[in-house]
Amino acid sequence: MNEYHGMEDLTGLDELDEMPGSDPADCADRPEAGASRIEGAAAGGLRLDVETAQLAGVSRATAQRWIEEGFVTVSGRVRPKNYKTAAGEPLLLTPPPLKALEAVAQAIPLEIVFEDAHLLVVHKPRGMVVHPAAGNEDGTLVNALLAHCGDSLSGINGVLRPGIVHRIDKDTSGLLVVAKSDAAHLGLAEQLSSHSMERQYHAIVHGRLREAEGTVSAPIGRHPTRRKEMAVVPGGRRAVTHYRVEEEFPLFSHVSCRLETGRTHQIRVHMAHLGHPVAGDPVYGPTPVPSNAWRPGRGMELGGQCLHAATLGFTHPVTGEALRFEAPLPAYFETLLERLRSGALS
Repeated sequence: MNEYHGMEDLTGLDELDEMPGSDPADCADRPEAGASRIEGAAAGGLRLDVETAQLAGVSRATAQRWIEEGFVTVSGRVRPKNYKTAAGEPLLLTPPPLKALEAVAQAIPLEIVFEDAHLLVVHKPRGMVVHPAAGNEDGTLVNALLAHCGDSLSGINGVLRPGIVHRIDKDTSGLLVVAKSDAAHLGLAEQLSSHSMERQYHAIVHGRLREAEGTVSAPIGRHPTRRKEMAVVPGGRRAVTHYRVEEEFPLFSHVSCRLETGRTHQIRVHMAHLGHPVAGDPVYGPTPVPSNAWRPGRGMELGGQCLHAATLGFTHPVTGEALRFEAPLPAYFETLLERLRSGALS
């Protein structure tokens, strides 16, 4: 087995896994509630929209909108977005107030794998967001859960994330456990924190890995400049992924990945860090995509990362029963494997 250490985990701490609020996609365009003023000094030599994005931790598009609407000043004056800053110039941001979001019940079909009075396990389809956030106010898993469970969901994570203990990305399919009581929520969160919850994924990745199995131990945090992305960075949160090659093809590999920790985009970031990004990943995938493998009409129009949360195991937080669930590979994943096995994509 190969163990890969990307860089030293400078934090020295093992922080809580997969708890809501850590995903930059949830808040990249929405500064902290109550942050009516953000002050700082310009680094200098950068465009104002770049300085603003870095200072506020928002996307460049959002920074440009704030500048155009007069919410950003330099030395007390409104400047254009392409203004080149001087080192030390005082910047003042007065972001517009946040739009209040509200989760409402919506009759959206759910594939429920298990349910009792304390929790339920659902098989989330690809394309479904887990909870409401800016740009995804409805049609989420939470909206569907509210219709199915009514008021019987844990309230620990607030009105926008009732019952949500951990998450998977919009374009990742697979298993999630949802808490219906606060006691269940706390027990499940503790298992995530202690790494005793089993979570295994399957993915198709670019290229052929040098080792049949191994471990990636490399800290993950926000990308230093692309604030909606995550990256392996010094001082990031401890992140450990164990992988195994299930099947190899000329240009791709089918791998299984077991999470020891559960950071935002962990598998996608770690596989890209190894040089084998997940097939179809629009954020961390290769640029440009290899033309010999990804031409239109060759079955590779995936519309998102080829990643599936296949196995979920944990101890029932109330009854103490050992539970383990498996979700079969979705149709698009199986179709891609069939094409790879036939040589159609070699």
